[in-house]
Amino acid sequence: MNKGNKIGARILKRIILLAVVMFLLSVVVFWMARLAPGDPLQSFYGDSLEMMTSEEIAAARTRLGLDQGIAVQYVKWLTNAVHGEFGLSLKYRQPVMNVIKPLIGNTLVLGGVAYVVIFTLAILIAIFCTLHEDQWIDRLICKIGTVAFYVPAFWLGVVLILIFSVNLGWFPSSGAYDVGMADSIGNRIRHMVLPLVVMILSHLWYYAYMIRNKFLDEVRKDYVLLARVKGLSKRKILWKHCLRNVMPTIVSIMAVSVPHVTGGTVTVEAVFNYAGIGNLAVESAKYHDYNLLMVDVLITGFIVFLSSFIAQTVNEEIDPRMKDSEVRVW
Repeated sequence: MNKGNKIGARILKRIILLAVVMFLLSVVVFWMARLAPGDPLQSFYGDSLEMMTSEEIAAARTRLGLDQGIAVQYVKWLTNAVHGEFGLSLKYRQPVMNVIKPLIGNTLVLGGVAYVVIFTLAILIAIFCTLHEDQWIDRLICKIGTVAFYVPAFWLGVVLILIFSVNLGWFPSSGAYDVGMADSIGNRIRHMVLPLVVMILSHLWYYAYMIRNKFLDEVRKDYVLLARVKGLSKRKILWKHCLRNVMPTIVSIMAVSVPHVTGGTVTVEAVFNYAGIGNLAVESAKYHDYNLLMVDVLITGFIVFLSSFIAQTVNEEIDPRMKDSEVRVW
């Protein structure tokens, strides 16, 4: 098999796997959402549900397709989803995609910026700690990082709101932008500062510590000792040689971190009432907005899968031996 056919086979295999993963994810979420206690009609009709007769409630269930078995409901949902129709949001009473589209960008910007900053700082901190191993600055950073990691994100968010929003008034406490300021980049940045700080502080040391340990293992290898004997500085060895050898591990850590960071986005958006799909997922689960919850989860699952695909592709470019390895991410 030539190179082009091998690449095509790998891509086809991953596309098929993506389809299988999305299908299984949709089945699990669909069943769990409908078996959870609560009445979705409460989301659709609100307080007026209490004034409806039993006949009217039955008719409403029939109209929304909630009177059918779960299997029948799923087949209908899947058939419509294949054709790009994801149903009606029970809470907002409009097509699901109309509700989600304006919010996807907010979450991608918040999560994307946090992701880049977290791993940029994590690599720099790891290299700095490796250069100063067992010195007072290294021990201080380790202690501060450990304390920061164990502080709950929701508690940290509340503290930052009290200090910088309520007392100092420097930053807004909620929302993605002020009313009528959706097009103002500066206004959006002000709203994003506190959520971004919480996400960075909640995740930074966890990954910095893992990368630091990998660097410490690397600097103890024979080639590093040989380079030091030849007169190369530790700083130059770290940046020129160790970083390249550790990079596949860093990329793998970045790939598996996506669900972790994504989960943190949901918490942060809920605390700051940030208009994103994470906060929307919490809201849709709370109000039993099944169709909205399905699309939220599938988007998150797709992002996680895509990150793993990108990570393996980058690893294969860094280390071509991985292309022929029997041990694969999927």
